[in-house]
Amino acid sequence: MINILGKRYFFFILSLLIILPGMIVLGIWKLPLAIDFTGGSYLEFKFDNRQPPPPAEVVVLFTDLGIKDVQVLTTEQQTIIAKTSFLDETTQANLLKSMEEGFQDKITVLRFDSVGPTIGQQVTQRAIIALAVAALAVILYITFAFRGVEHAFRYGLCAIIAMVHDVAVVISIVAIGGRFFGWQFDSLTLTALLTVIGFSVQDKIVVFDRIRENSAILKRLPFETLVNHSIVQTLQRSINTQLMTVEFMLLALALFGGVTLREFSTILLIGLFMGTYSSIFIAAPILVVWENREWQRLFKPRSSGSPA
Repeated sequence: MINILGKRYFFFILSLLIILPGMIVLGIWKLPLAIDFTGGSYLEFKFDNRQPPPPAEVVVLFTDLGIKDVQVLTTEQQTIIAKTSFLDETTQANLLKSMEEGFQDKITVLRFDSVGPTIGQQVTQRAIIALAVAALAVILYITFAFRGVEHAFRYGLCAIIAMVHDVAVVISIVAIGGRFFGWQFDSLTLTALLTVIGFSVQDKIVVFDRIRENSAILKRLPFETLVNHSIVQTLQRSINTQLMTVEFMLLALALFGGVTLREFSTILLIGLFMGTYSSIFIAAPILVVWENREWQRLFKPRSSGSPA
């Protein structure tokens, strides 16, 4: 039998090494929130008769008009996307006129959206509430579903701890991407985050359900051995389901889906992978640590119950 739980502290440290760099970046440079949460404007346009200029030249025109916090990128469709602080219609008209004069070409606006600061604050508050409600619902559901198992509440809480692990990984990815690749936490990122939470919880329930089934069948086994056996039984299912149905599709989308979807698909790709990882190497091992009360022995694993 594969001894996964025997290496649980290695996996804990590995997760810490994955999350810690992002947390450091987050602490120094903060989370790069998009206009969905801070308020601002989204402008997509193209030049009618020429190739788009370098983003740096476009940024210069924005700053010359006193428009700060500008992020400009060029898409594969030869359009330009600019995310800025809030623009009113007059400022937008002056900006387009300035660019047409500066680049000697007619500009066609494909999309222009603005979000006020108040709406952005409301979206942020509702996003936090949505995450909190999801966490509470998971605890209540798992506690109720596992009510026939001793310490059913632990299963729900361990699932939440592992879910926080997955959220921390996603936030770390966004923080690092924001610092080095110009990523921003927007509504699509929030969608990816909630999707990761949903898939992650599903995987954890599958593993915990197998532990529950084996608890009634293999009563004489030490709890750590029973949990390790349950993880191994669900290992193939978890890996195959994620790789065959989700990960390969997201990898193709990240590589060939275009610049507008690359950030979303990359976050989802890594987040779902870490959701499966935490189901196997984080959630169930935490349950064993809690059952053994290993913090009372300075986190030294119990040797007598380790799987053979």
